[in-house]
Amino acid sequence: MRLIFAGTPEFSAKALGALVCAGHEVVLVLTQPDRPAGRGMSLAMSPVKQLAQAQGLSVLQPVSLKLPEIQAQLAAAGAEVMIVAAYGLILPKAVLDIPPRGCLNIHASLLPRWRGAAPIQRAILAGDGETGITIMQMDEGLDTGPMLLKRPLPIMANDTAHALHDKLAALGADAIVAALAQLQSGVLSGQFQDERLATYAAKLTKAEGRLDWIRPARELERAVRAYNPFPIAQAVFKGEVWRIWQAETSDHSGAPGEVLRVDKDGVLVACGEGALLLREVQKAGGRRLPLAQFLPGNPVKAGERFDA
Repeated sequence: MRLIFAGTPEFSAKALGALVCAGHEVVLVLTQPDRPAGRGMSLAMSPVKQLAQAQGLSVLQPVSLKLPEIQAQLAAAGAEVMIVAAYGLILPKAVLDIPPRGCLNIHASLLPRWRGAAPIQRAILAGDGETGITIMQMDEGLDTGPMLLKRPLPIMANDTAHALHDKLAALGADAIVAALAQLQSGVLSGQFQDERLATYAAKLTKAEGRLDWIRPARELERAVRAYNPFPIAQAVFKGEVWRIWQAETSDHSGAPGEVLRVDKDGVLVACGEGALLLREVQKAGGRRLPLAQFLPGNPVKAGERFDA
C-alpha cells in the first residue's frame, strides 16, 4: 500500500522498518524536528529520521500540522493510509481526512485502558498483569477511535518500562503489518471503545520519580521498574540524591524510610507496608552500581534514615 508514516522515537522506527520490509510504499515520513541532545547539546535526528534516510525515504519535519502548506504536501503525496506511532504532534481533522482510508495509530496499551502519553509506565505502576498493542482508527479525540486489531502481552514481574517498551515496539511492528494486510483483504473492521472502561495515562514528570517511603513496598518496587529509564526513581539519603535502578520487596517492617539492614545483597529500607531492598543505585555524576560495589565509598548503617 502507498503510505505516509508519522513517528519519532525508537518505538516508531521499529514499525517503519517492518512496513518497509513488508513491501509497502512509504512515500513520505513525518517526524519531529531535530532536537539538542547529549552533553554537547548538538542537534540530533530522531530514530525515525535516521532510518528513513538510510532507506532513502522522503522526510518532512514540520513544527505543526495545522499549516496549509504542510497539509497541501500531505495531500500531494497521494497516500492511501497514514500510519501514526508516537509521533508527538496532534493531527487536526484536516489531516485526518486526507488519506482516503484514514489514519491508523499504533498504541501501546489495550484500549480503552491507558489512553494518553505514558501507557507503558502507567500499566506497570498500576500493577496490571497484561498490556498490549491496539491498532486504532484515529479520530479527533485522544486515543478514542475505533479499535481495529489488538495484540495482548503479559507484564512480567521483572519488566521495566524499558524492557516492556522493546517488547511492545516489536509487537506493534508486527501488528500494523497484519492490520494493513487485513485492510487490503477487506476484512479489517472497527469496534467502538467502551467509555466506562477508559483510563488516562498522564505524561511522566521528573517530580514523580521521588519515592515516598510511606507507600507500600510493592508500589515503590513497581515505581522503580516503571520509571526506568525515565525519570528514574529517586531517594534522598543524608542530603544526597540516589537514583534507584533496581529494587525488590521484602516482608520486613519498620518506620518508613528507616534502614533495616545493610549487607552484600543491598540496603533494606522500611516502607509504609513491607520494605524495599535497594540493589542497584547511582549518585549524581557517578555510575550505576550494585550495592556491594556502591557501599564502600558510600557507607550506610542500620538505623539511619532516608529523607521523607
